Amino acid sequence: MTPSDAQPQPSHASAVAVDATMHTYSVRLRPGQDLKKELDALVQNQRIGAGAILTCVGSLTHVKLRLANQESFTEWEGHFEIVSLVGTLSANGSHVHLSVSDSTGRTLGGHLVEGCKIYTTAELVIGVMPDLDYVREPDPTFGYRELVVRKRKRK
Repeated sequence: MTPSDAQPQPSHASAVAVDATMHTYSVRLRPGQDLKKELDALVQNQRIGAGAILTCVGSLTHVKLRLANQESFTEWEGHFEIVSLVGTLSANGSHVHLSVSDSTGRTLGGHLVEGCKIYTTAELVIGVMPDLDYVREPDPTFGYRELVVRKRKRK
């Protein structure tokens, strides 16, 4: 097959990177607090329009996740180390994934939902881009509300 015989591929808009400065928040969550509820409260209280979880370490006694391509949630009880917490944060809609490991090293991961309870601590560093807003709009490819990055309008 020659290059001229190749089938045309669907065109997709190229990714556009948006430059922005960042400042950070550092926070420690305490035993019994709900990881998602506390993250959501921080985002709302600080009016975060565009943020990202830079790092998180800690532990959980209850884990509740929506696993890949599943509609319902799955729950686990025990002692778990947070090995990864990543995502975009916005008062307009956040998207966060959590990975935890148990005492044997087995790792679980999925979409963070309410119900993940702190065991000893959760230490977070969150980056905030005050010149941006993250919004979620329907993407025609699958119909999900996906990230759109916008420069924040000055007041």
